[in-house]
Amino acid sequence: MSDVEFMKRALDLAKERKGLTHPNPTVGCVIVKDGQIVGEGYHERAGMPHAEVVALQQAGERARGATLYVTLEPCTHFGRTPPCTDAIIRAGLKRVVIATLDPNPLVSGKGVERLKRAGIEVSVGVLEEEAKRLNEDFFTYITQKRPYITLKWAQSIDGSMATKTGDSKWITSQESRAFAHRLRAEATAVLVGINTALRDDPELTIRAFPWERQPIRIVLDPQLRIREDLKLIRDGKAPTIIITASENREKIQRLEEMGVMVLLAPSKDGRLDLKEVLRELYFMEVMHLLVEGGSITHTTFIKEGLFDRLWVFVAPLLIGEGKRIGELNVEALQEAKRLRLREIKRFGEDVALEYVNL
Repeated sequence: MSDVEFMKRALDLAKERKGLTHPNPTVGCVIVKDGQIVGEGYHERAGMPHAEVVALQQAGERARGATLYVTLEPCTHFGRTPPCTDAIIRAGLKRVVIATLDPNPLVSGKGVERLKRAGIEVSVGVLEEEAKRLNEDFFTYITQKRPYITLKWAQSIDGSMATKTGDSKWITSQESRAFAHRLRAEATAVLVGINTALRDDPELTIRAFPWERQPIRIVLDPQLRIREDLKLIRDGKAPTIIITASENREKIQRLEEMGVMVLLAPSKDGRLDLKEVLRELYFMEVMHLLVEGGSITHTTFIKEGLFDRLWVFVAPLLIGEGKRIGELNVEALQEAKRLRLREIKRFGEDVALEYVNL
């Protein structure tokens, strides 16, 4: 087998934990000796051993003189766990193949240098683009100091997210909704605006398949209009955060007594300052934010350019006038925001389109 094939295996291992390692990246590792895999592993979650350490433990003495394949540059610093470079050097590896460098300034390039100084042959760049895409949320979180932001909505062929009365259950098929739960599984937190919370009373949990954790549920609620009988307030199925500009101390205290976290954020013209909201979420280690609705919330994120990826689920319906993305102040086509289509999926008669922000 070639370097590419062994790195594919390492990437497959990393994908098994996608969404479960935040705020750490998802990483896979394979150790090969005489053409045979003698150890492999993945990073299970923050605070647990890194993928390299897991694979080295499995390989034992067979790691001496072997080649190690890892999807992200091994760390050189003490964080929640000791440096992986030290473990690699102690194990006596002959060669290390790395898919991509770590963007963290504490690591970037330093892991490669440390290994080379120890006499280990190092190769970088095998399946680099695949590795970067796998951890694009981590890369954004580290380099831009904000959560990676995915916008997601379902719409009819003619662009409506709901009828003019607000009816939106369900525009898309059960298969589409199951994939939408997969997007929730990749996210640290799921966000909706207060109108969506009040109208739909959503759970915002992962229910389509078993999963080890639920995303944090976040509601943007400038005037603190949230009702205390809503599911995301009272069901206790996942942590819930209400972000508001209101200083209604009595209501805030009641919500906090129900186990809800209330964060205060500045507002202007009745809208919360999204950049300040994202700043607070970054410090709370929210690495990947999935914005699910509604149309006003989506419009605000788009107008401020605060998104990295967009998933649009298109159902074979014609609704006509209804809820849709609001005014973006585009007067000429050359002023319109242009995105890049990256992937197309089909779920029955529905089509899901993934776009990335340029």
